[in-house]
Amino acid sequence: MVEFVENGKSSASKNKGAFMKILLLEDDPLLGETVAEMLGEAHYDVHWVKDGEEAAEATFYNTYDLYLLDINVPKINGFQLLEELREAGDSTRVIFISALSDIGSVTRGFRLGAEDYLKKPFFPEELLVRIDAKLIRFHNFILHGEISFNPQNNEVTKNGHPLSVGEVQLPLLHLFIRNIGITLPKERLFDLMEHPSDSALRVAINKLKHTTDWDIRNIRGVGYRLETR
Repeated sequence: MVEFVENGKSSASKNKGAFMKILLLEDDPLLGETVAEMLGEAHYDVHWVKDGEEAAEATFYNTYDLYLLDINVPKINGFQLLEELREAGDSTRVIFISALSDIGSVTRGFRLGAEDYLKKPFFPEELLVRIDAKLIRFHNFILHGEISFNPQNNEVTKNGHPLSVGEVQLPLLHLFIRNIGITLPKERLFDLMEHPSDSALRVAINKLKHTTDWDIRNIRGVGYRLETR
């Protein structure tokens, strides 16, 4: 069973969806696994949860580019979750995926702020096309300090000038810039490396610090954290 899919190896940089983060709320284990694996193969960074409370907690600790929300899920349904997120000022793009196909449900989904509504059953490839359209066309630059990162083409600039970042450091850069101020376990960072080890991770992070002038702290026994300025 796939619970978390973190795809950020160097080969992902060649794909248009590289490193973009998606929260998938789906309590059907077969569909959830299918969607998570498909998006992982497309080099999206997918966090799969199975109930609304877990989804709400995930949005508190992480920043995502897109929410994929089923509606009839345990604890907090998809409609309630989106309503709470919008009330909290969360404007992340949303696609509902649901077996509720009546006009009332579809209308409510859009009125709550969803950008798309995909009725079950659907072809997974159709979902991928819709996700690509939402994320690739409208995704913005991500900024931290003097560094600007464009997830669409993996372009990194420093003070407006192109910056060369190694294939090992690039996925680390994106993960840190999407989780500023959050301590990332070293196991999560290992997932982004082709040949992970403590020494290789230290070398990669030191190179990234030198290239970006970022303050990346080693949290002993836990992992690393990109400090706020």
